[in-house]
Amino acid sequence: MHTSRPALLTDHYELTMVSAALRDGTADRRCVFEVFSRRLPAGRRYGVVAGTARLVELIREFRFDPADIEFLRRTGVVDEPGAEWLSGYRFTGEIDGYAEGELFFPGSPILTVSGSFAECVVLETLVLSVLNHDCAVAAAAARMVTAARGRALIEMGSRRAHEEAAVAAARAAYLAGFRFTSNLAAGQRYGIPTAGTAAHAFTLLHDDERAAFASQVATLGKDTTLLVDTYDISQGIRNAIEVAGPELRAVRIDSGDLAVIAQQSRQLLDSLGATETKIIVSGDLDEYAIAALAAEPVDMYGAGTAVVTGSGAPTAGLVYKLVEVEGRPVVKRSEQKATIGGRKVAVRRHKPTGTATEEIVVPQGVPDHRPNDRLLQRSYVVDGEPVALPTLDESREHLRQCLISIPWEGLKLSAGDPAIPVTVVPAE
Repeated sequence: MHTSRPALLTDHYELTMVSAALRDGTADRRCVFEVFSRRLPAGRRYGVVAGTARLVELIREFRFDPADIEFLRRTGVVDEPGAEWLSGYRFTGEIDGYAEGELFFPGSPILTVSGSFAECVVLETLVLSVLNHDCAVAAAAARMVTAARGRALIEMGSRRAHEEAAVAAARAAYLAGFRFTSNLAAGQRYGIPTAGTAAHAFTLLHDDERAAFASQVATLGKDTTLLVDTYDISQGIRNAIEVAGPELRAVRIDSGDLAVIAQQSRQLLDSLGATETKIIVSGDLDEYAIAALAAEPVDMYGAGTAVVTGSGAPTAGLVYKLVEVEGRPVVKRSEQKATIGGRKVAVRRHKPTGTATEEIVVPQGVPDHRPNDRLLQRSYVVDGEPVALPTLDESREHLRQCLISIPWEGLKLSAGDPAIPVTVVPAE
């Protein structure tokens, strides 16, 4: 259940254009719109496609009901012909694009929307709001996964986001390789494994720390995680092991100098015989903080605010631009925001070893096929009907393989050029 009907998740000016195009007879012209980024966020070397399956579902639901039409009439957003057209709106065109979990770079045509001008232009805000958010979260999360070097991560940022954005962020983070989410709605909707134990409030509720730990262990068993930094961390660990025994699954530390505390905690746990008890750390972690803990005895990271806000880049910077009208390429010639006209086809070129070397984009044509080329676009919607999509786990594996394929420099957290260049071949 979404908090707003998809049809009203739309900017006013889109319906202005629909009304005017209906009046002047251009609304039915066959058009192609493309989604792409002109540049990556500062410091990033790749983007991650995420949210496309969510978008397809929202487009399937994109309808203007009588209450919507009445609101638009009453407020003068559309005239009577516009209201009549919107009341029967159904998207009947085609949507193609990069697979979820695919990497993208400046100029990559990650989504192509084809149909009449009116039915495509009215989707602009919905398309961009979904993809800009989910792609930003997935890119940040993928960098954290790389920094974690195989250690597990749990997404726990729901309280730092809009309630629906939190669910979408959990999905994007799982796509990027996070192991768990704390968000139960994401677990229900998308089958993402959920995890969570207790907050400091639960410890403070009880007369002492031992009583809180005993209550949690009595309820959940020893296969649980005890939060040990409400008071003194060392004493908290001692209390945890005294209550649960050395079979306790994990302790969580949410504050302090995590590098030093992780070392001290591991030594203390081992001295108490809890050699298999894991250490989970959290507290404003981003990819840089996670990377700084790479040499420390940490078993899992909990990341929240940085994930759901794109770790400093809360939008992927994607745009939705008209590139073709009735088979004729059209271009925006603004010096700072120029576009390349025509529907485009893109391939990723690889060495025989599987390492990606460049992305080739051809407007109005098909690139010459070479060995080890991989076509990047696939169908999402045909004649207005969604086609079968990969599962979230399949998209997650796709991203993992994509990250393996790019040159190792492209995985660095430091600023630099995009991991691979995008070459646009001029149309003949």
